[in-house]
Amino acid sequence: MAETGERLCRLVRPGDAFVGKQGLSYVPGISAETAGATGIHLQMVTIPPGARARAHKHEGHETAIYALSGTSCTWWGERLEHHTELQPGAYFYIPAGVPHLPYNPSPSEPCTAIIARTDPNEQESVVLLPELDGIHP
Repeated sequence: MAETGERLCRLVRPGDAFVGKQGLSYVPGISAETAGATGIHLQMVTIPPGARARAHKHEGHETAIYALSGTSCTWWGERLEHHTELQPGAYFYIPAGVPHLPYNPSPSEPCTAIIARTDPNEQESVVLLPELDGIHP
């Protein structure tokens, strides 16, 4: 926000990729850190072939995902008892506080998606759930 209290639109270039608490590579876009956002975060994630995240949840924040390329799958639920496959062009919604474990089933193709979350901070709401990591090795 400008010193006059004026709200400003901002053009944001992709930031440098970083590895998040979940163990995946993210490219930040819109966030509190990059644009002064107060209620949303937008970033790109790439899951390498055969890779997976750590089981986690986003406490108090909803997540929306749009698949760009490759296939990703997600185990989700209190004991990761549900399973969803996400193909390019599809959307996936994760309610606040729902444990999930995304992974890439392909041995050769990465998968990439755009993620929007109601947490404006890049990693603040991530809660790792190591007790669930061994359920789906």
